[in-house]
Amino acid sequence: KSDKRPVVVFFFGGGWRSGTPGQFEMQCKYLAARGMVAMTADYRVSSRQQTKATACVEDGKSAVRWIRANAKKLGVDPKRIAAGGGSAGGHVAAAIGMVPGFESKGEDHEVSSVPNALLLFNPAVVLAPIPGKFEIPDDKAASRMERMGVQAEKLSPYHHVRKGLPPTIIFHGTNDSAVPYRTVELFEKRMKEKGNSCKLMGHEGQPHGFFNWGRAGNSQFRGTMFSCDRFLEELGWIEGKPTIDAFIKEQKK
Repeated sequence: KSDKRPVVVFFFGGGWRSGTPGQFEMQCKYLAARGMVAMTADYRVSSRQQTKATACVEDGKSAVRWIRANAKKLGVDPKRIAAGGGSAGGHVAAAIGMVPGFESKGEDHEVSSVPNALLLFNPAVVLAPIPGKFEIPDDKAASRMERMGVQAEKLSPYHHVRKGLPPTIIFHGTNDSAVPYRTVELFEKRMKEKGNSCKLMGHEGQPHGFFNWGRAGNSQFRGTMFSCDRFLEELGWIEGKPTIDAFIKEQKK
């Protein structure tokens, strides 16, 4: 309880329809080994709770608010909370950081739900067209609207980029067929134009979900967590050289 450690909370992917908090268990274990408090959160999804993406974002904001409200009990620093996630979970993390509204009723809104840093893994950050830069086919737009529960632009992180957003790192495969690489390129550019810190780590030829534990001999898990480690070190949240190689070796025993 006397600690004031940096903390991270991860949100799983699954298209706002499905998924399991276990997806980011190994990322949590590694960052905990580096001195952080690490959590993986559940949230409502359509296959289990018949909800829309609005509920996913609402639950994500509730999770960050709960961590901040319970910082003393958890031994964490309320000013060093990172939100991370993959795909739809990456969208949830990004939306927590920049999309206004969608706050759960009955909570103390004096306690901020905005994280202090974002760790995004092939995130869906462009949910609506960007005139002259990125268009969405009509069939996909209709499907997305059905899943969103509101006009897609209202939940689209790109469309809410402004000055003063949390420092962000993005891990994305250049061969991602689910979330086009072009979208994160546009997002990074927009973030920088507004004076925010945003670093896109493109992983050449990699598909959607390339970063997950157990894929390709964990080479991409290693690469993403090594970069994540460096990012957090630059923020002053962790110290020392990355220990990812020793961590992976230990898990194989």
